[in-house]
Amino acid sequence: MAENEQNNVEEADITNEEIIEENVELEEEISSEATELETLTKEKDELEDRVLRLTAEIQNIQRRNTKERQDASKYRSQSLATSLLDPLDNLQRALDTEVASEDAKSLHAGVEMVLNQINRAFEEEKITAIYPLNEPFDPEFHQAVSMIPGEEGQESQSVVQVLQKGYVLNDRVIRPAMVIVAE
Repeated sequence: MAENEQNNVEEADITNEEIIEENVELEEEISSEATELETLTKEKDELEDRVLRLTAEIQNIQRRNTKERQDASKYRSQSLATSLLDPLDNLQRALDTEVASEDAKSLHAGVEMVLNQINRAFEEEKITAIYPLNEPFDPEFHQAVSMIPGEEGQESQSVVQVLQKGYVLNDRVIRPAMVIVAE
């Protein structure tokens, strides 16, 4: 029996050594898997952050495109209006001339009708004239051509004469009014 016990002890020792080796291998495997888990977790966090950033960037692009489309729609008439300003001024000058003959009066009435139609079209497109006579000078809407001494009762820095009307499309100045300002 003593021999049996010694064999059992040797088998137990071998088994203990094997168990210790297996434990060391398992610990190394667990450590390796923990490191791999940390790496994968870090990659996942980086990818989530990247997804969030890309989503925010896409939303910003969509907002910017929406605003650009709204602005394009809001100011679509600007180039046409700019092209029509000089002919509009010329029509107004033609109406400002005095006429005596009947033929000239009917031509005058025709020019007035054309001018009124253009003005209505401008109103429909939200294009308004700037005629700032006796208003305070505003460099955003007025272009001062010269300054003259103010008369009695006129405020300093007020518009005393409008040389050319200005125009605004919605809130954007197409052409500032050319004015003379009191000192």
